[in-house]
Amino acid sequence: MSRPVFSFRPNPENPEHQRAWEILSSVPEGQKNLFLVRAILQEDLAQHLEKLIRKAVREELEGIQVEKAPVLAGPEALKQEVQKPEIPDQMLDFLSQIE
Repeated sequence: MSRPVFSFRPNPENPEHQRAWEILSSVPEGQKNLFLVRAILQEDLAQHLEKLIRKAVREELEGIQVEKAPVLAGPEALKQEVQKPEIPDQMLDFLSQIE
């Protein structure tokens, strides 16, 4: 049984090909096959994990009900932006005890 042969001819006009060639060229001789095998398997694993994450997120989102908040316009919107947040009394009591 003969071994399959793979040929990589980067397109000098494609920035991704240029970067891939730079990386592959920096791999020491005798280690390029192992490097390519690991890169291919890593890409396959990343795609598989992405699918699993998307599936899990979709399943979680199915149980969530999203409601739209009313959008304020005009003077009401400005009043909300200008209002300072109130500090709870418990927080003020705690801070006064620290002094």
